[in-house]
Amino acid sequence: MKILPSSTDVYKIQLKNMSAVNVFILMGFTDDVDLQVFLFLLFLSIYLFTLVGNLGLVLLVIEDSRLHNPMYYFLSVLSFLDACYSTVVTPKMLVNFLTEDKSISFLGCAMQMLLFVTLGTTECFLLAAMAYDRYVAIYNPLLYSVSMSPRVYVPLIVASYVGGILHATIHTVATFSLSFCGSNKIRHVFCDIPPLLAISCSDTRTNQLLLFYFVGIIEVVTILIVLISYGFILLAILKMHSAEGRKKVFSTCGSHLTGVSIYHGTILFSYMRPDSNYASNHDMIVSIFYTIVIPMLNPVIYSLRNKDVKEAMKKVFREIGS
Repeated sequence: MKILPSSTDVYKIQLKNMSAVNVFILMGFTDDVDLQVFLFLLFLSIYLFTLVGNLGLVLLVIEDSRLHNPMYYFLSVLSFLDACYSTVVTPKMLVNFLTEDKSISFLGCAMQMLLFVTLGTTECFLLAAMAYDRYVAIYNPLLYSVSMSPRVYVPLIVASYVGGILHATIHTVATFSLSFCGSNKIRHVFCDIPPLLAISCSDTRTNQLLLFYFVGIIEVVTILIVLISYGFILLAILKMHSAEGRKKVFSTCGSHLTGVSIYHGTILFSYMRPDSNYASNHDMIVSIFYTIVIPMLNPVIYSLRNKDVKEAMKKVFREIGS
């Protein structure tokens, strides 16, 4: 009498017949060679501008003594973060535009995700810390140097990084503990969480819930800190009698609020949709916006409307020209 295998045995046999994925293929935007060359030149220009703008701002803060206060220390940390954030994603994407081999190793993909999520989450916390810093500076300027001493702003910066590392570690471990035994083609330009969940042959419901709730909690907490801080800032502005004072506050805070709104808006669109199809070109464009375009825009947003930064830049250019 022949014994038929159980459904469990059949499933195990099927898994054995499937080769485990150890290399992923980043599909990117298009296979059109001419378009890939154009995209390479476009994103190379953006990347170089990002590095020059952000690292230049860091050096400016270090060199100019007038910028040696917590506000600009936070700004320099943000600029360094943006330079690293873009570097995690852009170089590999640029290589893929010019080569037929668009593969990335299993470990390389995991490392890219770990760094990408770490830096992205750290930026969320850092933007909230910057909003609190602006509240302290405007609501009680006479006590600003005491209230935002190194004992306060250094732990805030360190806590932002620690929070980012913990959040990234949770998602990286959870994602790469899944089985990838079918397609290894990621419809994206880098190793983001949703596209990887889409090609896993495991049950990803737990991962989707982790993504939704963790990102949701971080977004709610950091956005609330920003909104509450700016609520108090608005009250302080309404109490001001000097038009020049109001203009300066609006200029400084408007830059930060613009950066926060753009960054959080794209994050919410990308991750707070558990039932969406994450594999579309539309989602790739949004991801590109907050990983590559926003890091390029931040130096412009924070420097062009800031009198102190513009004066420091003029001083540097005068010294170079002399």
